[in-house]
Amino acid sequence: MAIISISPFSAFILILTVIPFSEAGLSPHYYHQTCPQAEDIIFQTVRNASIYDPKVPARLLRMFFHDCFIRGCDASLLLDSTPANKAEKDGPPNISVRSFYVIEEAKAKIEKACPHTVSCADVLAIAARDVVAMSKGPWWPVLKGRKDGRVSKANETINLPSPFSNATTLIQSFAKRGLDVKDLVTLSGGHTLGFSHCSSFSARIHNSIDPTINSEFAMSLKKKCPLKNKDRNAGEFLDSTSSRFDNDYYKRITMGKGVFGSDQALYGDSRTKGIVDSYAKDEKLFFKEFAASMVKLGNVGVIEDGEIRVKCNVVN
Repeated sequence: MAIISISPFSAFILILTVIPFSEAGLSPHYYHQTCPQAEDIIFQTVRNASIYDPKVPARLLRMFFHDCFIRGCDASLLLDSTPANKAEKDGPPNISVRSFYVIEEAKAKIEKACPHTVSCADVLAIAARDVVAMSKGPWWPVLKGRKDGRVSKANETINLPSPFSNATTLIQSFAKRGLDVKDLVTLSGGHTLGFSHCSSFSARIHNSIDPTINSEFAMSLKKKCPLKNKDRNAGEFLDSTSSRFDNDYYKRITMGKGVFGSDQALYGDSRTKGIVDSYAKDEKLFFKEFAASMVKLGNVGVIEDGEIRVKCNVVN
């Protein structure tokens, strides 16, 4: 195991791990012969979009999580609803998912370079890695070769983890996807780039204040999110360095400053508390484990009988 800087992404941290090939035939070298420029196209597209809109990194990372947690990493979240079917992107938890245009733009450029070769699922997986790396987080070799799914149902989004969940519910949700307790705590660290609207945490700070929240922090949240809040854009960043991928998220949880009840719950349960402490103390450890858990998440529900969509928002 080594951590080094690499070029051309000199600020990125490369996590060198032994990446086993997936049972579904995934490989870090999947497109080396058929579309060697794919990752460069995705990186350039994501970087340009992030320069134009600093919210893009957090949005694309969240998009990847929300896609993988429903039918596996099959890009079903990217499909548009039709008159006959309400798709995942229109399910209640996904209404706030944004920046689909970035994936669509990257895919369109790849189609010109390598028609009918690279799946939308792989584009999203690579983009999620790139936004972490561009935000000063770890870099890892993305396993590729996913196929795109043809089914997307809004009613299945009820299975996404909730910001109101307790530790037991979260552990059970992750376990159903083959992810363990460490993966839960590690992947929750993706919230280091996140922002939440008031509706996702207001119940913790009004009426009966959640006893697990730092009292001064609760007061600051109340000022931003009053009981009769009329500002739909009001909310709070999930850590104090919202544009940088780091371990500040865990440090804040140890101080009772987790924004979501589900975040703070990780510090109130003996099964997860020790992992939170270890990441709050050791950022390099967090980076190493995050890279490994992202590879593991990327293997969830990989399908072999899907398709390579020409456009990510519609089936072929």
